Amino acid sequence: MESSFPFGVILAVLASLIIAVNVLVAVAVLLLIHKNDGVGLCFTLNLAVADTLLGVAISGLVTDQLSTPARPTQKTLCSFRMAFVTSSATASVLTVMLIAFDRYLAIKQPLRYLQIMNGLMAGACIGGLWLVSYLIGFLPLGVPVFQQTTYHGTCSFFAVFHPRFVLTLSCVGFFPALLLFVFFYCDMLKIASMHSQQIRKMEQAGAGTGACRPPRTPSDFKAVRTVAVLIGSFTLSWTPFLVTGIVQVACQKCYLYLVLERYLWLLGVGNSLLNPLIYAYWQKEVQQQLYEMVLGVKKGFTSCLLLLSARAGRPERPRENFCPIATISHSQLDG
Repeated sequence: MESSFPFGVILAVLASLIIAVNVLVAVAVLLLIHKNDGVGLCFTLNLAVADTLLGVAISGLVTDQLSTPARPTQKTLCSFRMAFVTSSATASVLTVMLIAFDRYLAIKQPLRYLQIMNGLMAGACIGGLWLVSYLIGFLPLGVPVFQQTTYHGTCSFFAVFHPRFVLTLSCVGFFPALLLFVFFYCDMLKIASMHSQQIRKMEQAGAGTGACRPPRTPSDFKAVRTVAVLIGSFTLSWTPFLVTGIVQVACQKCYLYLVLERYLWLLGVGNSLLNPLIYAYWQKEVQQQLYEMVLGVKKGFTSCLLLLSARAGRPERPRENFCPIATISHSQLDG
């Protein structure tokens, strides 16, 4: 794929937005963890970190796309760049899967959830997740069959990685993870519906006996809704790229690299921008924390402006001329 200035501009804007939005959400989630000490929020923080690293990884490709004429990149350097991009994207996808499992476990085993998903277990899950992500991302560097035999100097995904690597990722990772997502969602929806029916029966029984009505707990449906939106954005973002990569492997005469790298890969990377927006919109605690951060920044900015304007507009006091005042007594006035 040859370098393209418009594509480089789009990539630069996308990378900047991914980094800025995810850093903002990461700070908000970090403050929430400091307040509430929630294990589930650690997975959300890890998702923001993974998406931020993906933005940093693709920002390294911006220089190659914006340079005119195109500057050749060494194959080893390009391979490491694409391995880092793949590792960050894999960590993002696996974190979404981990969040879905965490919400599924909280609904499936509400009484044992805090015993199972403690801080040690959450740390082990996150550590194992990053280990698997980097093993997958750097796998083509150790397996020659996943590498391209020819390299023309322009760094891109399929310039160094063969479509067989995409085929392996799709069959071993993506589609099994998608089926697992669907299973989690369907089971969570069934459990949430059962909880809703139980609450409705308790309300009817309480209304018949005159007892107090139990409060509704819509947290189950909120978890189901969040998981559904994450699954939907994940599926719509990465499915076209992976399916087209499989078609490229099956049809050697079809030259789909331009479509894959200019459009579909960009669509998949855009999922890292959707993830923080989903949490900023659907999760009320994250939304509230972001609102408090904006109010704090606004208050500090206003105070600085008032202080600067007070210093700039303060008039100088005129110097007072001290003159001696003579006192005259009544006797002197009469004389």
